[in-house]
Amino acid sequence: MLLPAGLSSTDEEQWVRRMLDRLAAKEQRRRPSDDDLFERASELSARYLDGRAKPSSVRWVDNQQHRWGSCTPDHGTIRISTRLRGMPSWVVDYVIMHELVHLLVPSHGPRFWALVDHYPKAERARGFLEGFSMAAGVAEEC
Repeated sequence: MLLPAGLSSTDEEQWVRRMLDRLAAKEQRRRPSDDDLFERASELSARYLDGRAKPSSVRWVDNQQHRWGSCTPDHGTIRISTRLRGMPSWVVDYVIMHELVHLLVPSHGPRFWALVDHYPKAERARGFLEGFSMAAGVAEEC
């Protein structure tokens, strides 16, 4: 790591600490915890679904090889594939939004898609995930 020239050892330590804090914050945004996912789901529900979708839990799972997310409406549980970790936050938000809407509408009919499309980056995120899946050579589902 290169440091600005002429720093005292105290200033150097503060600079390094500040850069490490920035890196940790960036990593936290790229790899949110289960609690972060739940908080994000609550924010998305409030913003785009008038707070009507109320998950009981939102968590990462590593057993979904052909789905980006899934939910069990009867229990209010949402599971997000760990394959999404490190993807842009707006893509993760789209998958969370998709699963939140399933808490309100179980099928993929017109009402479902109309609610999903309240998320402004829905179409862009779907395109991102489709491109990712095609590049990987696998068919994916939400």
